[in-house]
Amino acid sequence: MLPIINKMYRILGPNLNGILSADTINCSQPTAESLLQALRESVFNKTEVRPVINPRTPTKINMSFILYAILDVVSKYPNIPITVSPSTYYLYLYNNGKAEDRLPIHVISSCNLDIYTFPFDIQNCTYTFGSYKHTIRDVHILFSEPGEATLKKSLQYMETKGEWQLTDVIIVLKRRPTLYVVNLLIPSYCLITVDLFSFLLPPQNTDRSAFKMTLILGYTVFLLLMNDLLPVTGDTIPLINVFFSLCLALMVASLLETIVITNILCGSSDYPPLPNWVKVLFLHYLARLVCLPENTKGTISCSLEKEISQIRYPEKGIKSPLNHEQELKELRNIHKDVLTIRQQVDKHFSTDQNSEEWIHLGEVIDRFLFALYVIFLTVSFFTILIFWMYWYSFDKKS
Repeated sequence: MLPIINKMYRILGPNLNGILSADTINCSQPTAESLLQALRESVFNKTEVRPVINPRTPTKINMSFILYAILDVVSKYPNIPITVSPSTYYLYLYNNGKAEDRLPIHVISSCNLDIYTFPFDIQNCTYTFGSYKHTIRDVHILFSEPGEATLKKSLQYMETKGEWQLTDVIIVLKRRPTLYVVNLLIPSYCLITVDLFSFLLPPQNTDRSAFKMTLILGYTVFLLLMNDLLPVTGDTIPLINVFFSLCLALMVASLLETIVITNILCGSSDYPPLPNWVKVLFLHYLARLVCLPENTKGTISCSLEKEISQIRYPEKGIKSPLNHEQELKELRNIHKDVLTIRQQVDKHFSTDQNSEEWIHLGEVIDRFLFALYVIFLTVSFFTILIFWMYWYSFDKKS
């Protein structure tokens, strides 16, 4: 057994000189199985002892790895399972004292997710490799190759092409947003656009409120079905959640505004006159802001009143064939009739003017909410476009 032992000693090298010697190994039979069993009992089970002659000499570990797959990024369960590694029996030993372990490891760890720009988010997860038993004075861990080479090998051997894309070896993950754009953003834009064009429906001829109620119900069901695609962990609220909330708020506001306009059209004749500040704020300034002309229908009553005054006080020089007494009697009768007519006309035009002001107020509010819809859709579209462009520019930089 001595030649086999000496050969094994030469393979392990001088770094194991303080651990292995010829008189410490006892093999029952001259077979490889007996030699491995003896090594396990006398050498390989001494994990607390560093393989150095002098305890002050640090152990140098050259480390390299290849990332084969990103199985999943779970953003809804806080419990982290135990890291699982498949069992292997291979340890490579060289005659210069180098020992190489190619153990595949399935790593499961936690990482702080920044989901503010979801689904165009880029996650930076830092992993620290070190010994949990020894300090830097005892163990030096070095990378055997640069990070670019490790990234290139990892991308070459990457087996999964799922939701996440590896962009840096430290580890930087970039989410592929196509699934969420198709399933979340595009349907939401379609529903909010349909609600936008519903403002073109005349509220006095069609039931616009029922149409908007159907849209709100459909949008609510859509959000409930797509809730599993949205992340629920993170320090900040994603912008996409704010977008969905604003879309639903605009739909509800448009429904309330439609109810108000329908009420005005049906009962504006019974409403009191508008306050002056409402006329100035809504019918003057806000009407100009949304490019609606001011209400000028109240001038009709003024022109009619002028005509009535001309009838009441006729011009001089018109001669009547009747005598003076009959003329005074006829004028008194005409005066009474004209006063009655004037009272009825003034009442009619006063009520009609109030109704027109209320209706014009509803038109201004309707146009203002339509403008808010257009501004919101434009701003949100360009915001998503900017994030998407930044996502692709980050891919080119990396």
